[in-house]
Amino acid sequence: MELISQVLALEPTSQVLSKEPIVSFAILLVVILVIPIMFERLRLPGLVGLVFSGLVLGPSGWHLFQSNSPMINLLSDIGLIYLLFVAGLEVDLEKFRKRKSRAFGFASLTFSVPLLMGTLVGLILGYSWTTAILIGSLFASYTLLAYPIITRLGVVNNEAVTVTIGATIFTDIGAILILGVCVAVGRNQVFSLAQLLTLSGWLTIYSVAVVAGFDWAGKEFFRRSGDDEGNKFLFVLLSVFLAAVGAQLIEVDKIVGAFLVGLAVNEAVGEGPVKEKVVFIGSVLFIPIFFVDLGLLIDLPTYLNNLNAIKLTLLIIVCLIASKLIAALLTKLVYRYNWQEILTMWSLSIPQVGTTLAATLVGHRAGLLSSEILHSIIILMVVTSTLGPFITSRIAVGLTSSPAAVDPPPTNLPDGDAPETDGALNIVVPVYNPQTQQYLIEMAALLARQSKGKIVPLAIANAAAHMDAPQLEATLERSERLLTKATAQSRVLGVAAEPVLRIDDAFAQGISRAAREQKASLIVMGWGKRTGLRALLFGNVVDGVLWAAHCPVAVTRLVESPKKIQRILVPIENLTAPILQPVQFAQMLAQANQSHITVLNVCDRRTSSSKIAWRRSHLSLLVSKLALPNTPEIQIIAHENVAQAILQAARLYDLVVLPFIRNRTSPGGLAISDVTTELARQLTCSIVMLGEPQRTQTNIVICNTANNITSAV
Repeated sequence: MELISQVLALEPTSQVLSKEPIVSFAILLVVILVIPIMFERLRLPGLVGLVFSGLVLGPSGWHLFQSNSPMINLLSDIGLIYLLFVAGLEVDLEKFRKRKSRAFGFASLTFSVPLLMGTLVGLILGYSWTTAILIGSLFASYTLLAYPIITRLGVVNNEAVTVTIGATIFTDIGAILILGVCVAVGRNQVFSLAQLLTLSGWLTIYSVAVVAGFDWAGKEFFRRSGDDEGNKFLFVLLSVFLAAVGAQLIEVDKIVGAFLVGLAVNEAVGEGPVKEKVVFIGSVLFIPIFFVDLGLLIDLPTYLNNLNAIKLTLLIIVCLIASKLIAALLTKLVYRYNWQEILTMWSLSIPQVGTTLAATLVGHRAGLLSSEILHSIIILMVVTSTLGPFITSRIAVGLTSSPAAVDPPPTNLPDGDAPETDGALNIVVPVYNPQTQQYLIEMAALLARQSKGKIVPLAIANAAAHMDAPQLEATLERSERLLTKATAQSRVLGVAAEPVLRIDDAFAQGISRAAREQKASLIVMGWGKRTGLRALLFGNVVDGVLWAAHCPVAVTRLVESPKKIQRILVPIENLTAPILQPVQFAQMLAQANQSHITVLNVCDRRTSSSKIAWRRSHLSLLVSKLALPNTPEIQIIAHENVAQAILQAARLYDLVVLPFIRNRTSPGGLAISDVTTELARQLTCSIVMLGEPQRTQTNIVICNTANNITSAV
């Protein structure tokens, strides 16, 4: 009996588990891994699933987590800082510079109209001026959730879209600075002109010091660090938290510093492995925990029983959508965009996720925003993050890229860095796996023979601490055997070969450096292994080469000899000139084998017949500018699922040539689109994935950060 009473006296299991930090952290990891995937399969944003998880696991649900938990608070604060840092880091300065005057004009309208309307709503509801202005600032910014959609549709270069992307730098900066001032004024409970001017002065000095100081420090540190990615990574993280501490010293919220330092190191970090790893760590761990913590703050029973709170939510949603529409209509009057462009700009500016949620949580913690406002903004996030991309996917289908934005296609495969002037290709083929080496050499030989070029078989011997180490001797012997075999295979195929053996401390760096030294026009590689902890966190050899190479990289998975390829399919996602490089690549193979090429574009199933005809003629025009000896067949398919349409078409082909579409926050670092990922997994025929040099790519990752964690941000 005594034993039974002791057992009954034990605490409930859920309470015991909630007190153990390791268990809580393990539950968080399960939630971050599983819930977004489940919600995305239901065609809902994954971040909605994370917020819902916080609701279920928190005080309104199973009581496993508490919003005042020290561990949750710490991880959530890091996620909050990371979210705003990434927002600043991923501002596309290049697109802003292209259309800065019009971007500033649209930003002024889409910022001021919602700001005024939100402030008016706050005053009507009886809030103070400080709170009302803060509510208005929540309406002012927006998150480019639909960027992957417009990228897939190939309309990123449309002037209206470019202006909308560039305007985010103004709206985000304005919203963050207003938040900083409002929180500082709210803490002091004083709104005197003298204190406001003093605060504004300190904020101005701080902003200039952070942006100019960390920009200079970042460029200097990166220049002196060389290829040491670890130190660069730590420098970026240190910069973020130093700026956050500095913001708190002048009594401004830490997220102001995080955003400003993101802007400061934007150009220093650039597009590369360091940036990807910085964003990756935040997007897969800290930022999702921030969204879960946001769900813990929801008191659903109280909210549902409060009719005034529900009315407030409806008012906020209607005012936000209406104010963004008014701003878009005013933009139409000023810049004379057509209705389709204006509605696209409106839909792109609707979603309220990253900056809005961060500012809301900061305002709530500072006591400026009530729980009703907090609940309303969270529901606003759910509605707009679903509605905005939905409208964009319907409206932006018929947009066309601005003529000036589309560069004429190149006349041959090598890019501007390639030294060849007569069209001859200098092809580097890294050899490591004897089982796949034969097909790799055959592929390179077909291309080299067609262009009267040569093959450079390349073997990388991993460097040891001492050059006389037995391990290095064994590696060198193996590499020499591979090179001898590759040279013999090349001669049999009738192509000149110049083997190169290089000792280097890493395979990826060794390949990219040797390719530059050999003045390569193209690198042909085998499919890399993408499993294991290191590959998941830091990518594999293919990733490293793709980031660093100066020339195109062809990543191959060949199921049969390239000499047997007779039918080649080239799916084109975007109707822009730069992605026609795969067509040139396929043409060279086709000439060698007398093969047939089909260029395929999949459009939305709701696309009208006239727009399909326009896409066919536009794609034919782009292909004709390549001046190919044999004109490829052009196919346009209307289908609701791009990947499935390509898979069905690929059943009749021996080879599919796919372009790399960069997605900077993809775990593992190999930045390819979701469509390409699905195709690579399901295609049974041979595949060539052609990746362009890093400097030719542009992207915005702030809109993709939550795509990784939640299909949004």
